[in-house]
Amino acid sequence: MAEDIVKPGEWRLGTVKAAVFIFASLCAWYSGYLLAELIPDVPLSRTLYKIRSIGERPVLKAPAPKRQKCDHWSPCPSNSYAYRLLSGGGRDKYAKICFEDELLLGEKTRNVGRGINIAVVDYVTGKVTASQYFDMFEGDNSAPMTKFVQNAPPKSLLLMVTHDDGSARLQPEAKDAIEALGSQEIRNIRFRSSWVFLAAKGFELPSGLQREKINHSDNEKNRYSGWPAEIQIEGCIPKGLS
Repeated sequence: MAEDIVKPGEWRLGTVKAAVFIFASLCAWYSGYLLAELIPDVPLSRTLYKIRSIGERPVLKAPAPKRQKCDHWSPCPSNSYAYRLLSGGGRDKYAKICFEDELLLGEKTRNVGRGINIAVVDYVTGKVTASQYFDMFEGDNSAPMTKFVQNAPPKSLLLMVTHDDGSARLQPEAKDAIEALGSQEIRNIRFRSSWVFLAAKGFELPSGLQREKINHSDNEKNRYSGWPAEIQIEGCIPKGLS
């Protein structure tokens, strides 16, 4: 019986522990109540997202660059024409002629072929007046091409590009006609050379304008088997030239 008697010191210790437990419980309840009042009534996922977003730097997205005429990197002045001439590459990558964002000649327009491809544009109106390709690998097409070039009316732009080969059956008379338009490379053209040329008939183009480029076939440097890489020129032709 003597062992069941609680000593005064032990009773006081138990009382203190009980009081501390009750006080801690009340503090925890009150803290939870305050937290519930302070946090807005929003889904937990959104709250967690906002917490993660604290300290993150805002991401600024640059606007997509505006597409320019004929896929130029920068726009041409309003008082000028945009042009881009691209030779063929190998057997399957066809040549293209773009003028004022209109595809004058290419695979999509189905008017491009092996040989020398030519588009004639009225310089005053900026509209194409004729386009044709002349096969220089088979057939006698050099004379018809010479006539086509010579018959282009004054105040015309002539845009020329090769596809595949433009030299095998090219005759001296045709070279004379193209050279008369200002070409400095037509007499250097070889088998399967990539060549592009911009000419003006009846007026002069600015001296700084990109007008002609040539790339010869070289078995050690060719991009394609038997063919050199395609080449291109582009620029802006001022209006009102005389």
